[in-house]
Amino acid sequence: MNVRPPATVPGHLLLEGIVGSTAYGLAGPDSDEDRLGIYAAPTEEFHGLNPPVGKRESVVTKAPDASYHEALKYVRLALSGNPTVMELLWLPDELYVHRSPLGDDLVGIRSKLLSAHRVRAAYLGYAAQQLGKLEARGDGTFSSDLRKRTAKHARHLARLINQGVYLYATGHLQIRLEDPQWFHDFGERVANGDLRYAQRHLADAEAAFPRVTCALPAEPDEEAVNRWLLRVRSYYL
Repeated sequence: MNVRPPATVPGHLLLEGIVGSTAYGLAGPDSDEDRLGIYAAPTEEFHGLNPPVGKRESVVTKAPDASYHEALKYVRLALSGNPTVMELLWLPDELYVHRSPLGDDLVGIRSKLLSAHRVRAAYLGYAAQQLGKLEARGDGTFSSDLRKRTAKHARHLARLINQGVYLYATGHLQIRLEDPQWFHDFGERVANGDLRYAQRHLADAEAAFPRVTCALPAEPDEEAVNRWLLRVRSYYL
């Protein structure tokens, strides 16, 4: 289990995978390979004057582009339904860069992190953030670079809605999109000036959620998650 973590991670690497556009099947020739990981800070650090909180709970690196979260911060984000961190626990096997036994244990209880109201709020909320970025850009008469970013934000809006509704209805987070070209076409249509297409898509999703038969529990199983975290702290004491 004591695999050497990236030099910038101040602890023990538990889980790391390739996420983002590569995982979704949306990556193009110019796309970066994004990584996400979980690490455990040494348990003794939590008993000193400067426990790993705030900015010290996360590490962001370049080459490759990666974010690593300390175990406590990670599970708190996941319990909130955060779409960005959640995908690490649902990757296809070939996209994991590193898996420790404790990391596998967390993957094994991934469903216990889920709750209906938090998933719904988080996925719709993140999609709304993407729409806000699109609405701030006006009618589509902007530079080619900004147009590419607009298409990207539109793709992610559609992807968040797709994944959120599927997760809400099935209890499973679908990482690899079934029809990546549809999402590219969606992004291009919005980038070409059809902002109302994105607005309608989000409005339709907001209306759809109440009609979906939900497969998720009302609340997450925080006790199961806490038991996992205590095992992490015990192991690295």
